[in-house]
Amino acid sequence: MAPVRGDGMRGLAVFISDIRNCKSKEAEIKRINKELANIRSKFKGDKTLDGYQKKKYVCKLLFIFLLGHDIDFGHMEAVNLLSSNKYSEKQIGYLFISVLVNTNSDLIKLIIQSIKNDLQSRNPIHVNLALQCIANIGSQDMAEAFSNEIPKLLVSGDTMDVVKQSAALCLLRLFRTCPDIIPGGEWTSRIIHLLNDQHMGVVTAATSLIDALVKKNPEEYKGCVSLAVSRLSRIVTASYTDLQDYTYYFVPAPWLSVKLLRLLQNYNPPTEDPGVRGRLNECLETILNKAQEPPKSKKVQHSNAKNAVLFEAINLIIHNDSEPSLLVRACNQLGQFLSNRETNLRYLALESMCHLATSEFSHEAVKKHQEVVILSMKMEKDVSVRQQAVDLLYAMCDRSNAEEIVQEMLNYLETADYSIREEMVLKVAILAEKYATDYTWYVDVILNLIRIAGDYVSEEVWYRVIQIVINREEVQGYAAKTVFEALQAPACHENMVKVGGYILGEFGNLIAGDSRSAPMVQFKLLHSKYHLCSSMTRALLLSTYIKFINLFPEIRGTIQDVFRQHSNLRSADAELQQRASEYLQLSIVASTDVLATVLEEMPSFPERESSILAVLKKKKPGRVPENAEIRETKSPVPNSHNNAHSNAQTNHTSSANNANASSDLLGLSTPPASQSGTLIDVLGDIYSTANGNSNVVNNSKKFVFKNNGVLFENDLLQIGVKSEFRQNLGRLGLYYGNKTQTALQNFVPTLQWSAEDALKLNVQIKAVEPTLEAGAQIQQLLTAECIDHYLGAPSIVISFRVSGGAPQKITVNLPLTINKFFEPTEMNAESFFARWRNLGGEQQRAQRVFKAQQPLDLPGARNKLTGFGMQLLDSIDPNPDNMVCAGIIHTQAHKVGCLLRLEPNKQAQMFRLTIRSSLEAVTQEICDLLVDQF
Repeated sequence: MAPVRGDGMRGLAVFISDIRNCKSKEAEIKRINKELANIRSKFKGDKTLDGYQKKKYVCKLLFIFLLGHDIDFGHMEAVNLLSSNKYSEKQIGYLFISVLVNTNSDLIKLIIQSIKNDLQSRNPIHVNLALQCIANIGSQDMAEAFSNEIPKLLVSGDTMDVVKQSAALCLLRLFRTCPDIIPGGEWTSRIIHLLNDQHMGVVTAATSLIDALVKKNPEEYKGCVSLAVSRLSRIVTASYTDLQDYTYYFVPAPWLSVKLLRLLQNYNPPTEDPGVRGRLNECLETILNKAQEPPKSKKVQHSNAKNAVLFEAINLIIHNDSEPSLLVRACNQLGQFLSNRETNLRYLALESMCHLATSEFSHEAVKKHQEVVILSMKMEKDVSVRQQAVDLLYAMCDRSNAEEIVQEMLNYLETADYSIREEMVLKVAILAEKYATDYTWYVDVILNLIRIAGDYVSEEVWYRVIQIVINREEVQGYAAKTVFEALQAPACHENMVKVGGYILGEFGNLIAGDSRSAPMVQFKLLHSKYHLCSSMTRALLLSTYIKFINLFPEIRGTIQDVFRQHSNLRSADAELQQRASEYLQLSIVASTDVLATVLEEMPSFPERESSILAVLKKKKPGRVPENAEIRETKSPVPNSHNNAHSNAQTNHTSSANNANASSDLLGLSTPPASQSGTLIDVLGDIYSTANGNSNVVNNSKKFVFKNNGVLFENDLLQIGVKSEFRQNLGRLGLYYGNKTQTALQNFVPTLQWSAEDALKLNVQIKAVEPTLEAGAQIQQLLTAECIDHYLGAPSIVISFRVSGGAPQKITVNLPLTINKFFEPTEMNAESFFARWRNLGGEQQRAQRVFKAQQPLDLPGARNKLTGFGMQLLDSIDPNPDNMVCAGIIHTQAHKVGCLLRLEPNKQAQMFRLTIRSSLEAVTQEICDLLVDQF
């Protein structure tokens, strides 16, 4: 390294060189510790240190801090440097304070006094250093200490321009911390008049400050509008030679122009004064005219600056939305950018045209570019530009072009990026409904949507098509015919089955006269899809079948056979068992008149607000363009796809509804098991083998990673569980299934959980009936509240007697381990490792190295960690095979942060598990829960 002199601080240069030459981390730490010891001894023992030496040592401390090491001394020496008259020493002192001094430090009063001394200095450099330090710290204390000095510096006639710039920006920083720092009254006009300052730098800084003040109190600062327009007029009419110092690649003061245009967007309209309005319109026209001029330079910086001003001017034109000529001109200018080779320009043009499409003055002008926009949607390489093209097509759509735009979007949907498909589906559904002159076209569009992108069709979309069909008689026969044909496809999406089941159940009789769609043909077609569907869809199809019995009495026997197959224990799902059993009894017991009354056609849905539009806005808040005609339209909304299709009277005997009647005990607002239909394998098919299953299955260990499934099973009893957790609250549903041919007597489940443990985890259990009939299933609800961290988990003891046999007792651990109260936590790499280092204490960490119980399965391990309740963080660990997670355990007493790192060794078939948390007991418990799971 070249020798340095004077303020070059040779000692600092040598130290930096030594650090760079270190061969290992240990050598670097050793060198840093040696230097810290030397600096500490100099500060303590040498009372004759001059300003240069103090500056050198403080610089070394700053460098060590930047390397990631904590600095706990040297603050007083940095404060002493503030009193120096040398710029370099004062600068280092302020830099150290800005970076390393805590706002709660005891030295803050000394620092404030030193800053006040510098603010009163005649040397503008010292004043600027002080202002920069205040802005860098930007605390409440700083705002309160300098609430008088800085505004005075800003508006004083004696203050130099360079200081005014710093004062304006410093005041803006403090205003964001403490909005009450800016005085009112006469100060308002004095601050506003800074827009007339001769120095362009002062005007630029003041514009940023005034823009923030206007957002808080627009009326008080409304006087800035005329001055801003006046200043903008002078800039846009000036030649680049007139503002030599503030011209950027032949564009006069582009940053100030953009800020002034943004400032004017805080008011609508900006002014009532016709003179000022006229002058503003002249400015905007001039900016649009300059955009048409040949470029004065081929460099990208010139076009960037020129376009920045242009787009901000267009934003102001759109914001005002009052000058038709300007809106149309802006649209034409943006249309030229749609074919520009710059991707960013095309994106910005599409984005701005989305807003222009919502204006009555420019909507037609935007529609002229429809073909180019459709081409952008199909051909653009950048997915964000394609997304913006879709948004623009949605915004420009009206009755004249709706069919064309919807068809183009449907065509593109087959090859569209997965990231935008769901949003496109919602937009196509909204446009098709809004502009449907013939509802047969609407039905065709929605069914096409389901065929092309069924996975992305939300419930709201297929709810809506059912509502439309039910409310409009003229389309019911066509809908039944069309959906019947769609169901004949070999590969049919489940959403199509839902729509088909619903519509055929209501209106299948309208097409039953054709032998190709006879009642039995309809039934067999729907039932051929039954085994491929989820529980919720199967429940809907069962409702369709009972409707068929009313519509087509001739196929009653066939349908009753299906009900018999799925009643009792034939089906693994309690909801399906219940429906099949109740529908079977209804079809047997009820007379024809009663059946016709209970299963009559659904009435028209009431008018309510558009649900699809609300879903679209929720998915893209603040970014969904308003269509010129679409607002919050009224449209019917169903109650739910389950209970809407089956008359409420058919559900009154439901035992699961009784569970629902007990109310949502924990306020978790989740549907009961009977409605969700998601509990799987609670009761197996016990008739699938001749002798039954004599093996005992206890899955308690697996429930560390899951909430639903079979917890225990032997040849007498099966226990299923479905659970849900939110923060420190939990709810479990236990399902007891009798697998014998006789009743279980004296059936009593008892909770085992000590009184001491109950103070940490409070579990409440509801009693059940003492007799469990043969082949029947009952449900028991448990609620849990985590009050403090605890170890282990409660268990439940089930005692009963089989008819003619000995008493039985079964003990099962409940899935209520501490990890059930985790909340997944997103973190970036910087936050994760900072927290990891903070939890480095001996009692805060636990580490185990163990042999894998089976061949290493990294995807399986990732799935387990996700099921464990923590957030799996990708791209954090440099080794892609390593897995890191973060989560917070919620208890009533406190929250416990927890970090996890799992490192697999493929060659040795081993894992190293590291847990760090703020509580030792939690650290050990989490480690113990996981160590034998991989």
